[in-house]
Amino acid sequence: MKTNLTARNLELTDRLRSLVERKLHRLDRIAHELAEADVELIANASHANDSAQVAEITLRNNGDVLRSTASGATPIAALDVVVDKLERQVVRTKEKPGSVRKRRDLNEQILHREALGTIEPESYNQPDEGPPQVVKTKRFDMLPMFEEDAIAQMEELGHAFFVYLSAETDEIAVLYRRRDGSYGLIEPVLDRGGRSR
Repeated sequence: MKTNLTARNLELTDRLRSLVERKLHRLDRIAHELAEADVELIANASHANDSAQVAEITLRNNGDVLRSTASGATPIAALDVVVDKLERQVVRTKEKPGSVRKRRDLNEQILHREALGTIEPESYNQPDEGPPQVVKTKRFDMLPMFEEDAIAQMEELGHAFFVYLSAETDEIAVLYRRRDGSYGLIEPVLDRGGRSR
């Protein structure tokens, strides 16, 4: 696997570089042979000692873009956590049926084109006065995904929020980016017949 390694607020020594490559070797056995990983290690990312070091990895694997971030007391501790997360993501994407992946790829292309503004916009007839109106409706196939996958999709699209079908609860969820850079999750609870679920 080709690895691109960068570091912020941290000296990138040969020892650290070889340690990172050794850790990523775990992904070699399950990733596509032409997979490519962008690894960024960030030191002193926060004032908390137990989460001051951050590791971020973006893995391009056989058409899938997987992204994960973790923090820890040391760069290697953070890297261990992020590699574990990516390992699970790679396994999950391999287990998805082909037709589901094709539909997801098509949806991703449409969403990406929409985000870039390359899809021809509909004509917006804004009324001069009166209450606000819905001027555009979007409909997408909702494929079950895990929270980590939803974060990766949202980041890839560059959106501030992402609506998805949770694979854990089989319910609609809304993931959003908070002002501090962390993420929030909205999980609707329906009151059916006066009883809370």
